Amino acid sequence: MGQCYGKNIAVEDAIDGSRDQSRVASNHNGVSSTSVKNTPTHPSSSPWPSPYPHAPSPLPSISSPLPPGVSPSPARSTPRRFFRRPFPPPSPAKHIKASLAKRQGAPKPKDGPIPEDGVENERPLDKSFGYSKNFASKYELGHEVGRGHFGHTCFAKARKGDLKGQPVAVKIISKAKMTTAIAIEDVRREVKILKALSGHHNLVKFHDACEDANNVYIIMELCEGGELLDRILSRGGKYPEEDAKVIVRQILSIVAFCHIQGVVHRDLKPENFLFTTKDEHAPMKAIDFGLSDFIRPDERLNDIVGSAYYVAPEVLHRSYSMEADVWSVGVITYILLCGSRPFWARTESGIFRAVLRADPNFDDAPWPSVSPEAKDFVKRLLNKDLRKRMTAAQALTHPWLRGQHAIPLDILIFRLVKAYIRASPLKRAALKALSKSLTENELFYLRSQFKLLEPNKDGKISLENFRLALMRNATEAMKESKVPDILNTMEHLASRRMDFEEFCAAAISIYQLEAVDRWEQIASTAYEFFEQEGNKVISVEELAREMNLAPTAHTVLHDWIRSTDGKLSFHGFTKFLHGVTVRSSTRPQ
Repeated sequence: MGQCYGKNIAVEDAIDGSRDQSRVASNHNGVSSTSVKNTPTHPSSSPWPSPYPHAPSPLPSISSPLPPGVSPSPARSTPRRFFRRPFPPPSPAKHIKASLAKRQGAPKPKDGPIPEDGVENERPLDKSFGYSKNFASKYELGHEVGRGHFGHTCFAKARKGDLKGQPVAVKIISKAKMTTAIAIEDVRREVKILKALSGHHNLVKFHDACEDANNVYIIMELCEGGELLDRILSRGGKYPEEDAKVIVRQILSIVAFCHIQGVVHRDLKPENFLFTTKDEHAPMKAIDFGLSDFIRPDERLNDIVGSAYYVAPEVLHRSYSMEADVWSVGVITYILLCGSRPFWARTESGIFRAVLRADPNFDDAPWPSVSPEAKDFVKRLLNKDLRKRMTAAQALTHPWLRGQHAIPLDILIFRLVKAYIRASPLKRAALKALSKSLTENELFYLRSQFKLLEPNKDGKISLENFRLALMRNATEAMKESKVPDILNTMEHLASRRMDFEEFCAAAISIYQLEAVDRWEQIASTAYEFFEQEGNKVISVEELAREMNLAPTAHTVLHDWIRSTDGKLSFHGFTKFLHGVTVRSSTRPQ
C-alpha cells in the first residue's frame, strides 16, 4: 500500500559493488570557458555525518579525540528505493574521473622536468587555518553522534564564554586527511559559508571554529531530533500532503535564502535536514555545506558534485547554477508524497541515465489520490529544462504552498529586469503584451516581489528600491559572491520609474510560462494585445539586427513575418519573445 513504482528503463551494470553510497564528485577538465567556473573537486562521500547514534560501522575506525570505547557510526546515504522491503542497493559512487579514464585511457603525463629520485619538489601544504587554538579549554567533548568519510561529529558542552554550559555539536575534521590544497580549501569554504549565512531560522547555527595540530573543529548548534529521512521512514515511507507542505516550505525557505545570498548548496537530500528536537512539530535545520559554493549571479559551475539520486540533469551536463538545488527539492518532495524516488537504477551510471532521459511516474498509486496542485508543483520542480523550472521563491507562491508565510526576495527578478531595460522597444512591447494576458493567480508571485521592493508613494520603483531590497537581505555571503554587483548592470534604471504594470513585463519569464498548462492560451491572448498595441511593419533585415543575428539567419526569419502586411506572425511573435538563435530555430518542431 502506498508504494509508487517508477518507469522501468534499461540499465547497464557499469559500476560494480554493493554499498549504497550515492554521493558523487568530479572535476574532469572537459569544460573550458571564461563564463564557466571550474570549482574545486569535492570528496566522493559525505563529510557530514548523521547527528545521532547508529549501529557500529563495519569500516575500520580512525584515530579521533573521542572518549575511549565510543564506536564510530557509518556515513548514511539515501534510502533504498522501497522503504518497506529490502532491495539490492546501488554500487558505490566512483569518481567520475575514474569512469572517464576507463573509456578514454590514461591521461598523458604533463610535460616538464623529471624530478630527481622520483620525488617532486613541492611545497608542504599549509594546514594552518588561523582559527582559535584553545578548543580543549573552551569545550568538553562527549560521545560521538555520527561519522563521515573525512570526520565525525561529537556532542560537547561549552566550558566558558557566552555558550557556557550549553550543549553544542562539534564537527571534527582530521588534518591528516587533508592531503591536497583543494581539500584544505573545501574546509575553509565550508566554515566561511556557515559563518556568512547567519540569521535564518532553518539553517544550523554556527558558533565557532577552532584548530590544533591534528584537527579542525567546527562548533555548531546541536540538533537532537534526527534526520528528515528517519521521520519519513517512521511514517511508513511517505507524508500526508498537509504534513509534506510544512516540510517543503521550510526547505524552500532556506534554499531561497541561500540563493539570494549567492550560495548554492549542491547536496540537498533528506539526510541533510535535522529536526531541532524529537517533538513532532519541531522546526528543521539545513546542514552540511561541505559541497556548497559561492556563485555570482551570471556564473555557471561545471564540477559534478552531490548525491546521485538528487543530482539535476544540468549538473551531469556540467553547466549549472542555483536551479540544480530546486531540482533536488523536487526529488525530496516526490519522495515525501509517494514514498519512492523519481529516478532509480541499480548502478550510479544507471541513475544518471534515468535523470537525463526518464520521466517521473505520476500514474501509479498513490499519485491518483494526490491533489492536482501537488502534482503540478512537483512537475514544475522536476522539469529537465532548467529555464522552465520554478525558483525557490516562486515555488513558495505556488497554489499548493500558498498561505500565510513570508515570501523571500528572488534574485531572478534582478536578472530579468536587467535584461528588460536593455531590450529594444519592440521586445519590451511584446513582453508588456504577454504580461497583460496573465490571470491574478499567475500574477501572485509578481505582486509579492513588487511589494518586497517597497514602492514609493506614487506606486513606482526605481534602482534605489532594488538596492535597498537587496541590502535588507544582505549577509557576508552576499558580499563574497558579489551579488550586489548586479546593481551596476541595472544602472539604466537609475533615471527611470517603473509601475507595477511595467514591472510585470520586466520580471516575466517566457520559459517558465511555457511550463504552465495554459501556455497556448496565454500566448494567444498576448498576441492579440500585441497586434493592437505593439506589432509594426518590420523587414527581415531589421528583425535580424533587432535580435543581433547574422545575415545567414535571414532565410529562417522570413517565416516569422506575414507576407500580407510585413508584421510579425503569431509564430514569429513567440519566437521573438525567446530571442531564439539560428541553431535552435532550425531544429525540427
